Amino acid sequence: MKSLSQQWYEPQEIVTLRLWLPVAVGVNLLLSSIEWIREDSLALQLSLLGAFALLVLWLVLPDGEQAWKRDVAMGKAGLVLIIGVVHYAAGMRMAIDLWSTLWLIGPALLALWWLSSPVISAWAKGSLSVQGAEDGLSRNKLKATRLGAIGSHILLLHAVMLVLIPVLWILDVAMSPGNILGGDIGISDWTGEHFSKMLGEDSSFWIWMRNSLIVSLGTTLMGLALAVPAAYAFSRFRFSGREGSMFAFLLVQMFPGIIILVPYFMVMKSLGLLNTSLGLILAYSVTALPLCVWMLKGFFDTVPRELEEAALLDGCNQFEVFWKVILPLSLPAVAVTALFSFLAAWNEYLLALTFNTSNDMYTLPVGLASLISSTGQAWGDFAAASLLVSIPVVILFIVFQKFLIQGLSAGSVKG
Repeated sequence: MKSLSQQWYEPQEIVTLRLWLPVAVGVNLLLSSIEWIREDSLALQLSLLGAFALLVLWLVLPDGEQAWKRDVAMGKAGLVLIIGVVHYAAGMRMAIDLWSTLWLIGPALLALWWLSSPVISAWAKGSLSVQGAEDGLSRNKLKATRLGAIGSHILLLHAVMLVLIPVLWILDVAMSPGNILGGDIGISDWTGEHFSKMLGEDSSFWIWMRNSLIVSLGTTLMGLALAVPAAYAFSRFRFSGREGSMFAFLLVQMFPGIIILVPYFMVMKSLGLLNTSLGLILAYSVTALPLCVWMLKGFFDTVPRELEEAALLDGCNQFEVFWKVILPLSLPAVAVTALFSFLAAWNEYLLALTFNTSNDMYTLPVGLASLISSTGQAWGDFAAASLLVSIPVVILFIVFQKFLIQGLSAGSVKG
């Protein structure tokens, strides 16, 4: 029969191990699939063996009733530690090998440390006093918050690393001499030759940058000029064809953009807008218009009509109500829509490639793609230009961060 301390107390360390060990098993299985793709048979076997040992460790964690489980769990933790050391000694070729090793050695060391503590040893054997259990309950409250925060930070760190690893790889390619696509060059050998080449006076990068800025800013301004009044009209007025038009906006978004490529090309050719920034601005504005209208309409629906009625009673006409009351309240949503329009034009490749055949009219996506051809691949220049292209986007997100948070959540609650 369980003692009082066994019935009401379980060390927070054991609770945490029950939560963390399945995560460690899942991560090791994920890493083993990567090692299978790399055809590293030894690392694959060690990862699978380590994941199995962690699973057994999780199954035999002490429960406060059977003392032998603690000894078996410590033995399994020691086995996982040995597997991790062997994995490390087998050869570390890439950062993923260090990652895989840490997910074996880390949980094993943590389990050994916690399972060997006097409190857990006494609890596992059923010899913990009532006073010790009371102290443990008090200690659990402090450790639960602390260990939960540590676990959250570990998960967030992995999420950050998944985002940073491709960026770091591109940075390594951009800073490495020559056109090395791998990661064999050390930091001490980095050079800025690719950035100097792309930013030089004879480079086409500045022409592509100018074209992209003209097209993106023009698309943003024209898109807002069309979407803002259209969204306000759909939100506030009832007119013939309103429901059909809104459904048509949604219907257009269902079809891939490549379907309209040939009609767009014929229209632009007949209007003489090929190889012009105006042609791209018109095409991008029309393409992004349906989503922009729906985004803004969702926000306008949340603005109380009483504000408009009060302004009308004060003598404002409908245009003044929109300009002086509604639009200032809608700046976060307008900022989100503007950013969406800008990024859609900044990153678009297919239409820009089809409408422009001259290098002097290339936008950045098309210009970067021209660096990688069937006859030669300038990987270093491509990586350097990719990093430079991302800088304006990062700056925009930093500047509009406040408006993004307000705008993205503004239309989620009505009333």
